[in-house]
Amino acid sequence: MRKLLIPLASAAAGGLLTLSFAPYDYWVCGLLSLSLLAWLYLRAAGAQPLAGRSALWLAFWYGLGLFATGGSWVYVSITEFGNSSVPLGLALTGAFVAILALLLALPFYFLGRFTDHPVRFALAFPALWFISEWLRSWLFTGFPWLFAGYGHVDTWLSGWAPVLSVYGIGLLLALSAAVIGLAAAGRLAPFRQRTSIALVTAALAPWPLGALLAQVEWTHTEGDEITIGLVQANIPQDKKWLPEFRGETISRYQDGTRALSERGVDVIIWPEAALPLLYGQAPNLMEALQRNAEQTQIDLISGVLFDREDSGAEPRRVIHNSAAVFGRSPSVYHKRHLVPFGEYVPLEEWIRGTIEFFNLPTSIIRPGPEEQQPLNAGGISWAPLICYEIVYPRLVADSALTSQVLLTISNDAWFGDSIGPLQHMQMAQMRALETGRYLVRGTNTGVTAIVDPRGQIVEKLPQFERANMVGEIRAMAGSTPFMLAGISLVFSLALPMLAAAAVLRRKKDAHSTLAIGQQTTD
Repeated sequence: MRKLLIPLASAAAGGLLTLSFAPYDYWVCGLLSLSLLAWLYLRAAGAQPLAGRSALWLAFWYGLGLFATGGSWVYVSITEFGNSSVPLGLALTGAFVAILALLLALPFYFLGRFTDHPVRFALAFPALWFISEWLRSWLFTGFPWLFAGYGHVDTWLSGWAPVLSVYGIGLLLALSAAVIGLAAAGRLAPFRQRTSIALVTAALAPWPLGALLAQVEWTHTEGDEITIGLVQANIPQDKKWLPEFRGETISRYQDGTRALSERGVDVIIWPEAALPLLYGQAPNLMEALQRNAEQTQIDLISGVLFDREDSGAEPRRVIHNSAAVFGRSPSVYHKRHLVPFGEYVPLEEWIRGTIEFFNLPTSIIRPGPEEQQPLNAGGISWAPLICYEIVYPRLVADSALTSQVLLTISNDAWFGDSIGPLQHMQMAQMRALETGRYLVRGTNTGVTAIVDPRGQIVEKLPQFERANMVGEIRAMAGSTPFMLAGISLVFSLALPMLAAAAVLRRKKDAHSTLAIGQQTTD
């Protein structure tokens, strides 16, 4: 029975972490979740080190609970908009959850050898948690979703975001959780009082220090406010690509643009792939958008599907998911980090056509070049991030180095009425915090919003409504420590923690060997 209860409790702990994210926002659940995971490791191990396979299995169950609950929106995307049956949707979602759970668990294979010593456990647990999240951010193109730090956009730990990013917040949270787990397992009491005090201090200190860091102004405003307008057309995903609905789509965006123009905005923003047309298929419409922007002196930034001829050895039509500026400084940005299956099909020559889900109409996109210039509109420079790109902390930080405002455009209609769009919005808030930049988020069905440099939403439209929004932003200058140093700052904490845990192990082993030798001599 005990062997069954521990994995189930681990899965429940993983599900508890989901409650710390939007739309629930019970941040304390994140701390309880990781504390429970730490306590389960200590209980499963007892006084002996835990076998690597057992340690991996325990984390795998935790991952199952986390991704089955926090990633439930994947099932909605696959079945409602991927034209898959319920059994196939369940199978694909289950495979997705299991793969992510395994990736989360891999570093924890090594945690079992650190469960026999409280200090070593308190050092190794948060370090391995960070490595787990870091691996998920790039392995197999990466899925940096549901990181523990996202539940702390509004807590004292948010002050660490400009320095250590969401990764560092997760590490500090796991440090606190490790000590709580040790205390709950009764593993602090037998130790010297100074050791216990040091561990408790290490667990508590990041929280007030984060509150102090939140008072630091890492970036500063530059120039006057500009007024922006966003059009949320609320186009149903099942109608978006229908030729007979094309006229209605264009009409909604034109009506919204006229209404915003009358309100004296400087820039108007349409969401990702706003028009269901290829750029090259509608030259008259594109010319009209450029002409209107020039006449009104209001720049327009819109998501477009940009097609071009590839001049390679075998010429072919290439399509990019792009953001285009119409107005005083026309330019185009091509999305760099694509969504697997949604925008391209991995192993396309083998699996495309096997099931309808692998034939989505947008799964023919090609990535743009890594080095691209920011967009210029309304007299300021914008870092364009299209949909999924906003969840990559390093990509956003690099883009922010050469721009004054973050812009993310998305079509979260793919998520339906699930928790996915709200999680996506929360991650965008963290990017504003990490870079000290205003963030503007334009979407088709929501959440359309403006976020200030402290990660707070200052303007927001309700989901699933056709509406326009007007707000003010400021250009920001300067760089946060995370923008300059990146994730190396977090590595500079995690790796010494692991090294110290390993050194303590060697010292303990040496003492044990010496004691055995003395007993033999006696």
